[in-house]
Amino acid sequence: MKVFRHIGSVAFVLGLFTAVFAGMPWYVMVADEPVVPWWLRIAVFCLLGGILVVLATLALEQRVHTASVEEPLASESDRTVLLLNSDLLPGREITEILGLVQGHTVFAVWLGKDLSAIVRLILGGELTEYTEMMGSARSTATERMTAKAVEMGADAVINVRYMTTSVVGTAAELLAYGTAVKLS
Repeated sequence: MKVFRHIGSVAFVLGLFTAVFAGMPWYVMVADEPVVPWWLRIAVFCLLGGILVVLATLALEQRVHTASVEEPLASESDRTVLLLNSDLLPGREITEILGLVQGHTVFAVWLGKDLSAIVRLILGGELTEYTEMMGSARSTATERMTAKAVEMGADAVINVRYMTTSVVGTAAELLAYGTAVKLS
């Protein structure tokens, strides 16, 4: 799927640059001639076809991702890992520190929700579109961190922290990290 998306992206960029940097000067120089040259037609088809391929592959990836999110992870049913944002566990002793575990994701909302949030930004109120987005990102990052802790044989993850940054536009990166430990 990624290969098709990359091919679509390359076709889009090539078509865009050819249309803008070669097509515009050509049009300015020979505006009297009504016939569009073959290379400019191909550039426009690459531009539009590239967008179509990227959108189609992203829609398929979204559908696959949504189906996989609905299914519980195999590691979730195997055992439970305790998550704490402190380094003390009353009544339990840490017997071994296994190391750093982290889960990472980058989320964005689709344009329709983005526009809805902009209207709400003007009118005031909670931006529920972004609240839901960050909640999903936090859950995904936590699940990935927990899965890594299970792989290491951890009983708990202590000092759990979350870090978020803006990537581009309204896309946000969320990192969950902590220390995987064994308990007595």
